[in-house]
Amino acid sequence: MAIKDTDIQIKKLTEEIARLKELSNLKDQVIDEKKRTIDNLTNTIYWLRKKIFGKMSERITSKPDSTQLDLFGEDLSNDEEKELEKEKVKEEKEIKKATKRKARKIRDKNPSWKNLPVVEEIIDSKEKDDIRYKSIGEEITYKLAILPRKVYVKKIIRIKYALTAKTALTQEAENLPSVVIAPVPISVIPKGLADTSLLTDIILEKYLYHMPFYRQVQRFKNMGLTISSSTIGDWFSSVCELIKPLYDELRKEVLSTNYIQIDESTLPVIDNEKHRAVKGYIWVVNDPMNKNVFFYYDGGSRSERIARILLKDFKGAVQSDGYQVYNKFENQKGKIMLGCWSHARRKFFDALQDNEQLANYAIDKIRLLYEIESEAEENNLSFEERQKLRNDKSWPILEEFEDWLQKKYVTVLPKSIIGKAIAYTYSIYPKLVRYIMDGRYQLDNNLVENAIRILAVGRKNYLFCGNNEAAIKASIMYSLIGTCKASNINPVIWFNDILNKMLEYIQNNKDITELLPNNWQKTQNLLESDKLTLEP
Repeated sequence: MAIKDTDIQIKKLTEEIARLKELSNLKDQVIDEKKRTIDNLTNTIYWLRKKIFGKMSERITSKPDSTQLDLFGEDLSNDEEKELEKEKVKEEKEIKKATKRKARKIRDKNPSWKNLPVVEEIIDSKEKDDIRYKSIGEEITYKLAILPRKVYVKKIIRIKYALTAKTALTQEAENLPSVVIAPVPISVIPKGLADTSLLTDIILEKYLYHMPFYRQVQRFKNMGLTISSSTIGDWFSSVCELIKPLYDELRKEVLSTNYIQIDESTLPVIDNEKHRAVKGYIWVVNDPMNKNVFFYYDGGSRSERIARILLKDFKGAVQSDGYQVYNKFENQKGKIMLGCWSHARRKFFDALQDNEQLANYAIDKIRLLYEIESEAEENNLSFEERQKLRNDKSWPILEEFEDWLQKKYVTVLPKSIIGKAIAYTYSIYPKLVRYIMDGRYQLDNNLVENAIRILAVGRKNYLFCGNNEAAIKASIMYSLIGTCKASNINPVIWFNDILNKMLEYIQNNKDITELLPNNWQKTQNLLESDKLTLEP
């Protein structure tokens, strides 16, 4: 009986041990899961801190020397302090020498201020005596100065002429008007008070220099001119209505090419129903070959519907980031979808804290691709030569990198930062490698991202658009100013010229595409060359 009770007790203890082991295994699983969650949250916090407070540059810097003195560890010895002091003095001398050398270099470069008008100011010595002293020369010092902005009234006087009494009595007078006067200059705003120069200034102050209208109102007041915000708003609306056909032509020209870059960016817009600003999106399409860019706003949507509107009739290569909407066009006839290596590289930079070894490997491979592009730029290679260079040097790197991605894709944690970086790159890899098909294609989407900067700085100043109509008007202005900037055209000169010509072109059914920044620049170059030819 005792033996039987012992067997039962042993069985119970065995079951209890098995249960405890199972419970222990379950706890280990929970601990592992919690550890992965903690690691993931730690990496997320690091990423957020980097985005908010850290440097956004993706430049690779050398690692710190392990033999460097630890200033925050043990106390330094006397010899170490003396050595450190010597290094400090040496560094200060080097910095002073470098700054002097830099200043001298800039002075010898024929700086742009030498083209500015010069106003002379002669300062004579109070101690001079014409009897005891004679002039032996002069010392010249240059200073950059600026006059405060001034608003003035342009008074236009049109002289009227009437037939003389003697001429009026002749038969010739029947075919002549009795009074002759020059026509009223064409005005952007009929019977409006604003001159073209003032309208140009208002537009560029907001959309190039990011000064909201209400600040401009205050600035005009300080210059002695009171203009209400509603008046400026009405003037701006009139200009937008006038140049809207030019914006439409710009959009047609960009989408008529066979290689574009596309991206989207946020643009807060006031929702009158919700009585607050809501996050909307504005689309940007860039033509890298002709340096044309246009912004497109449609209700603030970022949906596939907008992408289909923009790319419906487009035939050619479309370069974008990994936004899933563009996957819908992957197999469409007539379209080639290209990826952006800059976005892929950014993912691995964010993963450096998570897995430095894997992230650095990927970054080094991508760096090699960029070095090959730099080689093509330095040697000024044609598109055909660039394509051949890519096939010879870039293709082996791309194949090796793809093999690495395939192997590591199944070994890393999918939810880790490095796992997401590898998954992102691997998922769009076919798009990433297609840039070698044509020497015109860029390695990344940076040109269109650079075009967005003007919008990004602007929204930090005026914060939001008042409504959807205001956002559409903003897209018109950013398109034309962005194209001027991309083409190295002074937007002040361009706006002043085309605002005077737009009405004339429309009234006379002239081809307004001649006024697009690039076409306008060609015309200006021709006029300049004609001037040089005519000059003796």
